[in-house]
Formats: sequence, C-alpha cells, structure tokens
Amino acid sequence: MSFTVPSEWAPHRAMWLGFPSHAELWQDDLAAAQAEVAALARALAGAGGERVRLMTGHPDGEAAARRLLGDVPGIEITPGAFGDIWLRDTGPIFGKDAAGRLQAQGFRFNGWGGKYDLEHDDTVAEQIAKAAGVPLTRHDVILEGGAVDHDGEGTVLTTGQCVLNRNRNPGWTEAVAEQALAEGLGARKLLWLGDGLLNDHTDGHVDNLARFVAPGVVACPIPWGRRDPNTHAYDDVVRRLSAMTDAAGRRLTVARIPSPGYIDDGEERPAPASHMNFLIANRAVIVPIYEEEPGGYAIQALEHLFPDRQVIGLPSNAILTGGGSFHCITQQEPA
Repeated sequence: MSFTVPSEWAPHRAMWLGFPSHAELWQDDLAAAQAEVAALARALAGAGGERVRLMTGHPDGEAAARRLLGDVPGIEITPGAFGDIWLRDTGPIFGKDAAGRLQAQGFRFNGWGGKYDLEHDDTVAEQIAKAAGVPLTRHDVILEGGAVDHDGEGTVLTTGQCVLNRNRNPGWTEAVAEQALAEGLGARKLLWLGDGLLNDHTDGHVDNLARFVAPGVVACPIPWGRRDPNTHAYDDVVRRLSAMTDAAGRRLTVARIPSPGYIDDGEERPAPASHMNFLIANRAVIVPIYEEEPGGYAIQALEHLFPDRQVIGLPSNAILTGGGSFHCITQQEPA
C-alpha cells in the first residue's frame, strides 16, 4: 500500500479548525458561532491535548479570534482565506506514504454539488498543506473529506447518496469510485451506505451517519423520540453494516449511540443534527450537543467506546445553522 490515511484515533501533531469570519454568511448567528468554536478550540488545546491551528478567513474573523483566544496556550491563529469554516471538506486529507512520510491529498471542491460557490474555498487545501509543510498531491475528482471515514487499515466508509451523486462526478459507479479512492487515498475496501440525514445539504456525508471508533467497530445512531426524522436511514445503516466485513476480513461490530432526535432548524423542518459529528482528539472525544435533546446519553455511550479518552459535550447550536458541526470544521494532521 503506497498511501494510508490513519484512523482519527491515531496520534495527531496538529488539529486544524475553521473560525467563523464572515458576517454576511452567519448574520445574527455570527457571535454565537464564534463563541462555540472558541469553546471547541479551548477544549482541544486543553483536555484534548492538541496543537490547535485556528484558521481565519477574513480580517474581521482574525480580530475576533485574537480577542477570544489570542492568549490561550496551544492555540495558533493562522490567517488565511476561505469561503467558510468547513475545513473537513475544503482542506486536504492527510496520510502517510509507504516510508511513513506525511503527505496531503487535495481533491476538487464544487460547493457540495454546486449549492454554495464561495470564493477561496478551492484554495484551502493548498493553504493548509503549505502551512503544514507537507507536499500536496492534487486529484482531478470531486470529493469532500466528510464523505469518507477511515479505519487506518484501508477500509473506508461512505454513502452512495453523496459519492455517486451526479452533482459530483457524473457517470461514477461504485467500481469507478473505488478505483479513484484506491489511487487517491489508498482505500483497500469501500463500505457503501445509502442515504444520509434529512435536509443535509452535503447530500449525505457519512460523518453525520456512521464512524469508525476502533478496528472493526462502527458507531451509528439509534433513533431517539417518536419524531426522529432519520429512523429509516439509521436502521438501514445497521442492516448494511451488520452484513459487512472490513479490509482485514473482520465482521463489523455495530455500536449504536442515541441520536439527538428531532431538532428544529428554525423553519419548522428537521435540522441535520448528529452526534456522529464528534471529533476524536489526542486525549478527548468532543461531541456536539443540541438544544432540547438527551446529549448525556450520547456522552455515556461514547465513554464506553473511548475509555482512554475524556468525552466532552459542547453546544453546537449556532454552528448547526451553517449546516454542520465539530467534525465538519476540523481536519487532523497525523503525527
């Protein structure tokens, strides 16, 4: 295998984090989103044991970041240029070559199928790779980091709704996608799930739906409450995963974590809120918590899965108004 993406629970040398910087995008939610990201940054640098590289995308965002976090140990404010904070999707995917040297893979980004075309988003991979001092290889296919999840051994979780969507790479089949991800990410085996969360503008990113938490172990939601809008999708994930094996031939173990249930988006529609958007740091797991939902149960479930890490629940209500949460706005550099 010439390239491997380490698992997220493998050691990191840094964690990149996007900071809300554009008032015209966040409007009334800007200050609250900045406060939530600042709390995440503090948790990552403190209990999480991370070197946090906080990327700002506008001078106003840099000023706010320095006001909130400029004197916090372990946090480096890195001015840059981006459309918005979703670095998991616009930034590079880091991994290692056969000699163990750190490499970065950059893929084309088209605003989640043409929905949001924002200036500078297509340059974020180059900016982060350059700042990290890591060589970047560009690939002429469209792929977002939130669409794939890795076990560190060449097994990749993804969804057909996103990766095979005609608004990404027209004409892709499972076989074509598998070849492209084998070449770009060293994927030995793709595990195909179906649809993602309702009203998810990413067209079903897997990091809202199912995540590797250990070799051969995948976490996914269990519906919470009678109004859970994603019951069918969650049950379909369990049915599919229960019949799958990973690249090493292990039959998968499925661990279910209570979902947030129905979270209103402010317009009487379900928001794409998910505890699967947790972030695995060096010494902690940080899980997004939303209003009026049983976040404590998700924390307890994750404590069972990560006994060697502190599990921290933090609010992500304002960040969710932008369409994502903690995993979406970060990208780890492997050690």
